[in-house]
Amino acid sequence: MSEVSKIVLFGATGSIGESTLKVLRKHAEKMQLVGIACHSSYRELLKIAREFEVPNLTIFDERAFEEAAKSPDLPEGITLNCGMNGLLHLATLPEVTHTLFAMVGVTGLRPALAAIRQGKTLILANKEILVMAGELITREAKKNGATLIPADSEHNAIHQCLNGTEKPELSRILLTASGGRFLNASLEEMENVEPEDALQHPNWDMGPKITIDSSTMANKGLEVIEARWLFDVSPRQIKVVIHPQSIVHSMVEFVDGSILAQLSPPDMTFAIQNAIFHPRRHQRIMETLDFTGELRLDFQPPDEHRFPCLRLARESLEAGGACPTAFNAANEVAVQAFIERKIPFLKIPTTIERTLEKMPSPGLNTLQEIQEADQIARKLAESSLTNA
Repeated sequence: MSEVSKIVLFGATGSIGESTLKVLRKHAEKMQLVGIACHSSYRELLKIAREFEVPNLTIFDERAFEEAAKSPDLPEGITLNCGMNGLLHLATLPEVTHTLFAMVGVTGLRPALAAIRQGKTLILANKEILVMAGELITREAKKNGATLIPADSEHNAIHQCLNGTEKPELSRILLTASGGRFLNASLEEMENVEPEDALQHPNWDMGPKITIDSSTMANKGLEVIEARWLFDVSPRQIKVVIHPQSIVHSMVEFVDGSILAQLSPPDMTFAIQNAIFHPRRHQRIMETLDFTGELRLDFQPPDEHRFPCLRLARESLEAGGACPTAFNAANEVAVQAFIERKIPFLKIPTTIERTLEKMPSPGLNTLQEIQEADQIARKLAESSLTNA
């Protein structure tokens, strides 16, 4: 790491972006924000650009880009770009040392590959990058000397616990899950869930898509797929454990039976700061756990009957090929349909399962093949919704 890290932040206006900016404010002398991107929240992006004096901006949505270009709040001397070309411009800025991906969806895949092929350090808070293209991403990272550091709290916890452990010494990864909004709800109760119910997470403040994914446990299924590629382990070595307090962010079990856990409050700044400064540590920006008072930690196995998305994700990972891509695409289609009140809550896993049943599963070796598989899966999912 250079003395001052130069960082590009994709998804600057989302919840992960907000947590990242908190870290940047605390450690401004150690990091410089040289590029930021958003989908369409251009007013917030311009506000960030002014505060941090960011020279390079990208707004993905064309209409929002046009509004921003006319805005009196646009700072002078700013390079403002639009669309995928704008994202690729940020990903390949020669001065950048770290690219932090906090975007939701598949949009980050091409910029991630572009950054990897320049040997940069990628800080990943975007699940879709590894879920859709785990084999391609890890292969290209190894080939180009790029570094992948997870910023999700669970994967960052595993990253900390492993701390350079040799692969033969690792027995299992214990991936913790809060259980989401409906941990103790019956199937009958979940039949009547409305979007506003699913958008209330008991521990975390997150965006709509990931919050609903947490309530179906699709989010944990995506994390299982991520973990397989991040840590080069087999699916059978990844176990999900329900931990409602979200204090133990994950654990690692070694062949001698020892288990290491990483604990911190349920706030993303801890994981993001660790990822940005790895392998060094710096002063935290908020209070940590207080062991002078009562602290309860509960654990239980997941119920895959009530939360079949977890089972479907594992099955897609074991099947390989295009199946993880199909799982991700079908879930995105179904979640959006639920948010728009087109389908009931329990139709989300049904849509995923029907898509996986019909999805051809060739090997995916190129970005084009991955993108084509994504489109096929989305059409199958949309057809499943239409023909329900």
